[in-house]
Amino acid sequence: MPHRPIPFQQASATRREWLARSAGLGLLSLGGLPLASHAQSAWPSKPIRLVVPFAPGGSSEIVARAVAGEMGKTLGQNVFVDNKPGAAGNIAMQEVANSTDEHTIILGHIGTLAVNPYIFAKVPYDAERDFAPITLVSKVPSLYVVHPDLPVKNLKEFVAYAKSKPGQLNYGSAGNGSAGHLAFEYLKMASDIFMVHVPYRGTGPMLTDLLSGRLQAASVGAPALLQFIKAGKLRCIATGTTTRLPQLPDVPTVAEQGYKGFEMTQWYGLLAPSKWPKEHLAKLEAEAIKATRSTVVRDKLAQDTALSVGDTAVEFGAFIRSEQARWKPVIARAQIKPEGV
Repeated sequence: MPHRPIPFQQASATRREWLARSAGLGLLSLGGLPLASHAQSAWPSKPIRLVVPFAPGGSSEIVARAVAGEMGKTLGQNVFVDNKPGAAGNIAMQEVANSTDEHTIILGHIGTLAVNPYIFAKVPYDAERDFAPITLVSKVPSLYVVHPDLPVKNLKEFVAYAKSKPGQLNYGSAGNGSAGHLAFEYLKMASDIFMVHVPYRGTGPMLTDLLSGRLQAASVGAPALLQFIKAGKLRCIATGTTTRLPQLPDVPTVAEQGYKGFEMTQWYGLLAPSKWPKEHLAKLEAEAIKATRSTVVRDKLAQDTALSVGDTAVEFGAFIRSEQARWKPVIARAQIKPEGV
């Protein structure tokens, strides 16, 4: 059969349809990537809530506000701090683990990540499964302080005084299993003294009673204490660091005063719910590291003797596991239990 040519108008229409379809497919294939990229870059779409699982007034709030302010400059949304104390941090940890808005993160620390899993029969969250480490923000030196009315000027005199009054002196902390609780129990084990622990719902309330003389001693992160030490309202008898602090050059370390190898440092890091999309976690990690390593945050924390870190999520995860292995036997030996148990 002879070939019948397609009329010019029909051929033109057919070609136009083919070009239109091709152009449409091209737009989809080429335009889809920018659209997807734009959707990803649009996160966060509202302010980020940084939950601090303790009452205002402690080292945790100082660290949180320092990094939150800087992160807000590059994330495209503000990062605001929300203090939510209670149950040694368990309430806040559970709330953040169960959050679904993809805009709620938490400031984890030694207590909620390395202590609570071993002092509570049942913890309402899994420190490893429910959370994705973001970055270790800061390490904070622990200071050992007493009320100035106590007739001691250094750790040696304090230990002798405590041994002369077994069970008659009180020390406070931000709660059972808190960093301050661990730090003082660690000192009690090393020095063989007996003192009564008085737990509070946060460092702020505890400091109120310590400053008034209702408590005799405490161990607290340096940022929350320096102003009171410099004002003479509290006396620092030792630092938990391996070397003396530039801000307190006349205060010897615990190790210097007869307890070789003694070291006690608090730490704080950012975590997000592990169910977040990977691209959100990656963006948060990058911005958190950038903020933590910034001169602004480093200088701000240094003013309060805190050290900024800013490691990777993988490094922070490994650090958490090493701290769990370190403190598990200490908790067992000291028989630390939750309040009311």
